[in-house]
Amino acid sequence: MNRQTNWLITTLLILGSILILLPLYLTITIALKTPNELSKSLLALPEEWRFQNFLEAIEITNFFNALTNSMIITIFVVIFTLLTNSMVAYAIARNMHKRFYKFLFYYFVSAMFVPFPIMMLPIVKQTSSWGMDNIAGLILLYIVYGLAFNVFIYVGYIKSIPKSLEEAAIIDGASTWQVFWKVIFPLLAPMNATVGILTTLWAWNDFMLPLIILSDRDQATLPLVQYLFQSQFSTDYNLAFASYLMALAPMIIVYIFAQKWIISGVTKGAIK
Repeated sequence: MNRQTNWLITTLLILGSILILLPLYLTITIALKTPNELSKSLLALPEEWRFQNFLEAIEITNFFNALTNSMIITIFVVIFTLLTNSMVAYAIARNMHKRFYKFLFYYFVSAMFVPFPIMMLPIVKQTSSWGMDNIAGLILLYIVYGLAFNVFIYVGYIKSIPKSLEEAAIIDGASTWQVFWKVIFPLLAPMNATVGILTTLWAWNDFMLPLIILSDRDQATLPLVQYLFQSQFSTDYNLAFASYLMALAPMIIVYIFAQKWIISGVTKGAIK
């Protein structure tokens, strides 16, 4: 059976692929070129594959220190986001018939519509006065700021879980705490995967919050390091792009291996 090719969709897919792959191609080739090669042609492949650019970028940006900071922040943010946000959502989802919890739900949802620039100055003032202008304070802010979106999607998923499962556990003598951890939390695995991956991408790639919170250069994250050392790359884009590529690589690897979890979580949530 012959199938007719949809040339419009095919063309759009090709254009979309080019728009995605071209910047990545330029990042890789510029990172491996010499300054003279870059001045000759932007799109050409490197004549000399200069891996020395990566070593120099590591030294200039103190890359491994920034990498460690980003990993610490991301790991702790993901763990505590999954643990705390899911519990908050469970409490709200199972008590939506009460006015307080219904108000709390809409309060969290409304927070998604508050522009971040409005909160910037108060955040800087408070974190500085409370001694939270460090990695620990940044982790706490990520967990709190993730509540609005995460509660929204968690509540919808939890409401689709039959209450009969919880009632059966309660009859067997389980407490509310045990019901959540032994019955509900395992059933949240698809949504936990989705929230975890999206939180990872956000915490790792975020630039604005570390910029206004962190006061110690030694605590800078990978995105922030690119900005702090930008002036040093004003005449050498090769080192800059080598640094960008190293900062980008871990999340590309994570997304390639974890994209099926994102799709699975969204699909299962939609089916339920």
